[in-house]
Amino acid sequence: MQAAILQLNASDDPAANLTVTTGLLREAVADGAQFVLTPEVTNCVSTSRAHQGEVLMPEESDITLAALRREAEVAGIWLLIGSLGLKTQDPDGRFANRSFLIGPDGGIRARYDKIHMFDVDISPTETWRESDGYRPGTEAVLGQTDFAKIGMTVCYDVRFSHLYRALARAGADILTVPAAFSPVTGAAHWHSLLRARAIESGCWVIAPAQCGTHASANHKTRDTYGHSLVVDPWGEVLLDAGTEPGVYKFDLDMEKGRQARARVPSLANARDFTGP
Repeated sequence: MQAAILQLNASDDPAANLTVTTGLLREAVADGAQFVLTPEVTNCVSTSRAHQGEVLMPEESDITLAALRREAEVAGIWLLIGSLGLKTQDPDGRFANRSFLIGPDGGIRARYDKIHMFDVDISPTETWRESDGYRPGTEAVLGQTDFAKIGMTVCYDVRFSHLYRALARAGADILTVPAAFSPVTGAAHWHSLLRARAIESGCWVIAPAQCGTHASANHKTRDTYGHSLVVDPWGEVLLDAGTEPGVYKFDLDMEKGRQARARVPSLANARDFTGP
């Protein structure tokens, strides 16, 4: 089947981002895409928790979710909204970083809240504490489509291989890794991590990403790595979107997963063990 990644350079303005995302989605559909995927924080990239508190909405009233559900229904496509920043009922006021699988009828088929929070000191000048603003999820999620089972993850999750093995052993055919990756860690680890997740699981790995310097009206800007990737179940990179926003199409052949697992049945060969 034909599929497409939307590589975005989202700002901290959800309404402006929605206009761009909708335009790219329609372009992908017009070019034949039946499955479209967007990056992490499709609705808002911001370094300011105060600003996020002003512009983010709960799931039931989020403009991006509502509009993209309508677009999927009109087009009759499957849509993976990589993630949205959403207000929650968390007592500390923290947001959810939530991924959505949308069906051709516009219905929400699966939700996944990012489990692993990006709390790191990359360098003396770059520190991130995602858990200050976002509450971590607690449940792995497998979404069902009419062409594949999809293991849903987000960004920093990619460093935790046990999550992907669990999804693969539960039947995932595709692992999604929408991201807004740091340029420093992206250059060092992005390609290697995604290829490893594909090789060890025998799954397709599809990773739509944010890219470039993200516009911010009143706050510190943020840079992301780009390089949305599609890796086949044998570990071959079939698509690298580079550093520019746009629509990036690819062919999705589900038979490749079955072939890879037959050649190297590591999931079937896995054994429990004790120690150390």
